[in-house]
Amino acid sequence: MHQARLRIETPGRGLTEISDLVQEEVGRSTVATGLCGVFIRHTSASLLINENADPDVQRDLETAFARLAPDGDPANIHVSEGPDDMPAHTRSALTQTSLSVPVGNGRLLLGTWQGIYLWEHRHRPHVREVVVTVFGA
Repeated sequence: MHQARLRIETPGRGLTEISDLVQEEVGRSTVATGLCGVFIRHTSASLLINENADPDVQRDLETAFARLAPDGDPANIHVSEGPDDMPAHTRSALTQTSLSVPVGNGRLLLGTWQGIYLWEHRHRPHVREVVVTVFGA
């Protein structure tokens, strides 16, 4: 078993691909066949596996979530940290805070066009911590 904590700087709201960083930890683990767990230790950012070939997918996801959880919604009571805080929590609740990816031959078994993303839901930059746990044989 191998576990590491990754510190990832985000530029603000948007998706940051972390596939290579997670793969580096799989390589350090020396696990040939097993499972890689990825967990984000925050409530206003999330994890996502999605297409990594066309950047329009990322823009379209942001557009869709802007409609689902708009900033400054007057219905939100939790506003002490700004108009993007409660929408960030909502976005996190609608997505994932942990992922499981199979490992084979010492590699993440992602599909051809799949990437692992940290999705920052706040507007300002943050340093996020992601825990990667790899186990198997």
